[in-house]
Amino acid sequence: MGKFISSLIFAIPLCVLGPAAASATELKDLPKEIAVSGASTVASVQATGAQIYACSKNAKGALEWAFREPVASLFQDGKTVGRHFVGPTWVFSDSTYVVGRAAGKAPGKTAKDVPWLKLAVAEPAKAGPVAGATTILRIDTKGGVLEGACAQEGELRAEPYAATYVFVK
Repeated sequence: MGKFISSLIFAIPLCVLGPAAASATELKDLPKEIAVSGASTVASVQATGAQIYACSKNAKGALEWAFREPVASLFQDGKTVGRHFVGPTWVFSDSTYVVGRAAGKAPGKTAKDVPWLKLAVAEPAKAGPVAGATTILRIDTKGGVLEGACAQEGELRAEPYAATYVFVK
């Protein structure tokens, strides 16, 4: 099953959703739930991948899809610069990484788009392209929301998504 998840990132064609956005939403135009005042951008990357869901029983014993983890490739200027996965963690080509924790959420532009997120940096990068970042924003999301019922506990489903991740300080 782990091999399935790690290979998903390569199985999802980049053309499924296209680029997350031609230009990222301006930091001053963010919804209040994820706004960061006085912040400056350290780095911005495009992500293309999937939101992974697992079929599990809810509190009432009914089967439903539950978010499990993201898997995505990170791009900057058309080149792969890293990957994003459970944690949530972002690892870059130079082996530096950053880990975030949820701090705010705003709805995506449509019901099919995963929410925009504000994440506080829980484990900062000691060097590399996002060194100094204190907040990570997931904005300009496209897709990622899984619809429909699940039938077998333990079943996994990947829903393609794209987003812009902005690392700010």
